[in-house]
Amino acid sequence: MYTPKHFREEDLPTLHALMQDYNFAILVTQQNGIPQASHLPFIVDRERGQYGTLLAHMARANTEWRAFATMPEVLVIFQGPHTYVTPSWYEERLSVPTWNYAAVHVYGKPRIIEDTQEMYALMEKLIQQSEARFEEQWQLDDIRGDYSDKLIRGTVGFEIEITRLEGKYKLSQNRPVVDRVHVAERLRQSADAVDVEIARLMQIRLPEDETMGNGNERKQS
Repeated sequence: MYTPKHFREEDLPTLHALMQDYNFAILVTQQNGIPQASHLPFIVDRERGQYGTLLAHMARANTEWRAFATMPEVLVIFQGPHTYVTPSWYEERLSVPTWNYAAVHVYGKPRIIEDTQEMYALMEKLIQQSEARFEEQWQLDDIRGDYSDKLIRGTVGFEIEITRLEGKYKLSQNRPVVDRVHVAERLRQSADAVDVEIARLMQIRLPEDETMGNGNERKQS
């Protein structure tokens, strides 16, 4: 990923937080020289491995998993919040539009999960992660038996021990501080929750004496 120095993010907890918050990501592989991609929900296990481990599953009918055996690495793209920035918010009028965003690229070697009990444990973790926001939560135990066994057989679970991470938080760091403050303030006033989140990420990276008030304290992402 093209990442100029001022947009580079290397803090591991910050990268893990984005991966967890935006865990519906894109798995990228190659088969016979042709790029392949799948959109999948991931679990981020921060404790396993130097940089953490990803866990996910896909339909067995999706042949992308067959590329795992021959690929030294796969790529998983986590896309965080993003928004358009108009040059009308800058003091310097000889400016052009841009797009502010946060993204993490994850690389690692995948391992297919063969054990049935390990597969059930993976599925339960994925379900719990997705169901956590509901008051009445669905459980895998609700369908335990022949039906769930058949579903498991039609699924390929896998894990990816992360070997390297690339984080890019493009948040106007290349602009004068006064422009960054103006952009963050305009976005913070937006009715769009994504704009507000970009404003929060921008504020974290402003000099201490330039942070905005109104209850928006500095905090890590």
